[in-house]
Amino acid sequence: MIGNARTLIRWLSTQEDGKIFEVKERKPKRSLTQNSYYWAMLNNLASVMRLDNERVHFLMLQRYGVYEVVSVRSDIDVSGYFKYFTEIGHGRTNGREFTHYKVFKGSSQMDSREFSVLIDGVRQECEDLDIPTLTRDEISQLKFIGVK
Repeated sequence: MIGNARTLIRWLSTQEDGKIFEVKERKPKRSLTQNSYYWAMLNNLASVMRLDNERVHFLMLQRYGVYEVVSVRSDIDVSGYFKYFTEIGHGRTNGREFTHYKVFKGSSQMDSREFSVLIDGVRQECEDLDIPTLTRDEISQLKFIGVK
């Protein structure tokens, strides 16, 4: 069910006591136009930097993206679990060795606010390398076009 707090509370009060529900805030997703513009800027940036798109994408996620820190037993290969991560340290608990990672949210998983921060960072990187970009105002217009 989707609704504001009052609607949800009213609906929940009519449900059986034994049922379990999960409530989460609905956040706007980024637009397809934003996504296209991000990858166009990233393409140009990768070309100037002489790196492949995926490497530059990961660099931008590291600089401007969202991450969580997780600890995993050191004998577990996390590459099958996480796509974008960096190792940040080690520790021991109860005689077991753990590796600590920053795990970055992929751009397709970001909400519109998180993705806007990423776009602004990539735009600044492009400007620093004299790669033409849209202005901040022009980019802000993209945020309201074609929202999925």
